[in-house]
Amino acid sequence: MPAYILTGAPGSGKTAILRQLEIDGHTVVEEAATDVIALQQALGRTELWREPGFAGRVLDLQRKRQLLAETVTRGVVFVDRSPVCTLALCRYLDVTAPPNLFVEIERMVAERWYGSTAFFVRQQGFIQATAARRISFEDSLAFEKVHEVTYREAGFDLIDVPAGPLPVRVAAVQQSVDRL
Repeated sequence: MPAYILTGAPGSGKTAILRQLEIDGHTVVEEAATDVIALQQALGRTELWREPGFAGRVLDLQRKRQLLAETVTRGVVFVDRSPVCTLALCRYLDVTAPPNLFVEIERMVAERWYGSTAFFVRQQGFIQATAARRISFEDSLAFEKVHEVTYREAGFDLIDVPAGPLPVRVAAVQQSVDRL
């Protein structure tokens, strides 16, 4: 069962693409960081991403979701972010990545559950702030560059998903998967 990562900067449209792929019948694995942030905000904590242990909590939830998808799925799987994204976030925030993050990245590459190609969803030209997404558009562009470098260093081939209408972006992803 091939699994393909959708990655890119916050607010680039990954989740919208993922929703359409899910409606089209594909299995999807949800992004973890937003859910970790939402839970902690509900518990009264703010700016959790700056706290020690944040990356580890994201990594743990990502791993649980991946393991569940591996046990219940057949066919193509689309994953909203991966541990490589968590490493990119650590680099962007200039925080020390937990040691188990590097172990997890090595494992995910060695086991080849993820395809060696990831879809890099480019910014649409704006960003919509949410409770969990408080990054400016300019900062998201800087984060996008860190993301891209981090994925390439991890050995992934990136397929650009350029800005555009949702149906065009989804079709580009599906057509690329058909060719892989």
